[in-house]
Amino acid sequence: MVCGVRLEIRGLCHRYGGRAVLRDLDLEVDPGEFVAVVGRSGSGKTTLLRLLAGLENPTRGAILQDGSPLTGLNRRVRLMFQDARLLPWDRVAGNVGLGLPVEQVGRVNWALKQVGLEDRAEDWPRTLSGGQQQRVALARALAGSPGLLLLDEPLGALDALTRIEMQALVEQVWKASGFTGVLVTHDVEEAVTLADRVIIVDQGRITSETRIPLPRPRRRDSPEYAGLVEQILRQVLNKNTETFTYE
Repeated sequence: MVCGVRLEIRGLCHRYGGRAVLRDLDLEVDPGEFVAVVGRSGSGKTTLLRLLAGLENPTRGAILQDGSPLTGLNRRVRLMFQDARLLPWDRVAGNVGLGLPVEQVGRVNWALKQVGLEDRAEDWPRTLSGGQQQRVALARALAGSPGLLLLDEPLGALDALTRIEMQALVEQVWKASGFTGVLVTHDVEEAVTLADRVIIVDQGRITSETRIPLPRPRRRDSPEYAGLVEQILRQVLNKNTETFTYE
């Protein structure tokens, strides 16, 4: 099992020109924890993921991974985006093994098996449905043995039923692999379905966080689930609400 990384974010600030995108963020994520970040468009969610991936350096503050400052590209991280970003000129297996050293190519078949596509290894990406392409993207992330998986609206372009299936698959591989997960999503139900904790970011600041104590897999038809979704949605919309208590 892969050991997830521990993240510590201290006083994180980031600016683009004269515009502050993130302001004094403090956050800790335990190894193997799954955290969802929810907020309006432009709130700084994707910028946070880019900083965690080491794609950019923060203007101020620090990101620690397993106690050490993150400098440069984060080698233990893998990313999933809304677009599967598959290479059309390479077959499924080639896409999954992209960037892997020779001694790790055996993980390609393993990763495809985890997402239920071991029989599509020699197919071209164009022959796959949107949901299958995202499964390949997930397999590519798993093949790299991530300690941290960053998910930037990876299911946003899928139809409702495929999205539910993919949420179950993401949860399944997370439980099996043990990586730390950070999901950015506009979908509050998706956040409650997948996360141990939901963080709300507004105008570059963390304004609230809610732990999700529901047993897995989450029952979407339960009053506890509906209550937490309503609570978090109201917080995102900046509406006053009483805190929902799960018992």
